[in-house]
Amino acid sequence: MSFEVQELSDVIRIIVLICFGRETRLTKSSLKRKVENYLAGKIKIEMGEMSEALREMVSEGLLIERDGVFELTAEGNRLSKEWRSLLIKREPVLEFVAGLTDGTITSLIVIISAFLAKLPLQMTSFAAVLTVTAAAVSNFSSFMLGGKTEDVADLLVLKALMDYSLRDIPDKEERIKSLKIIKHLFIILRREITKSNLLAALVCSTTTFLAGIIPIAAFFALPQPFGFILAIIIVGAITLTFLVHYRTKKTRVPWKITLLETLVIVAVAIIASLIIGSGS
Repeated sequence: MSFEVQELSDVIRIIVLICFGRETRLTKSSLKRKVENYLAGKIKIEMGEMSEALREMVSEGLLIERDGVFELTAEGNRLSKEWRSLLIKREPVLEFVAGLTDGTITSLIVIISAFLAKLPLQMTSFAAVLTVTAAAVSNFSSFMLGGKTEDVADLLVLKALMDYSLRDIPDKEERIKSLKIIKHLFIILRREITKSNLLAALVCSTTTFLAGIIPIAAFFALPQPFGFILAIIIVGAITLTFLVHYRTKKTRVPWKITLLETLVIVAVAIIASLIIGSGS
């Protein structure tokens, strides 16, 4: 299946791929109903149009049909995930990485500053919780507003590209229907984007808070220097187990390169923060 959308059946096939979520086995009638639900009932899909799209998907190896029930193949499942990720933004990769990074850096700055300054426990603990909470709240608002703006802008660009391709359809009736489907599809997708951005913002803020508060709690739980050593071990575990492993899995870059890159970025951020803090 080509990425370029050139005809009505291409539009229907994209929506079919999106419709396969939690349900992995669907009949033709249920798929038709789901496609029309995705368009909020604004556009009616003819059974012949649905049959043609499904027949093409079967011939391309995206679907298999058994006794009138359709199921995604491995290739179809991969494309379904990619289209859902592109159009609905359900996988908060950036938000998870940003949350881990911000939480780790914030906790290290607090821990190193508290260890060097040897401030009273009550004063330090209050400032630590306040700092981590502020970072988490800041990430929530940033990703909620900034993420939605960026995702909607990406959707508008993608819609414009699809509109441009569909305007070349020779048949006037098919061309008008395809453009209407795209229009209503993207209206629904904008609503889905809002839900996805809320989820992403929650993931980022929660990850930031947990990655920051757990090492800090360990730091205050034991007498020094044991608390400091335990906190550094926890930060190292978070960095290696979650941040480096997750980034390596998503970027498919060797883990040694990802580890080195991550350590350099974290170290530079911490050193810069401590220098600025000591100067003030």
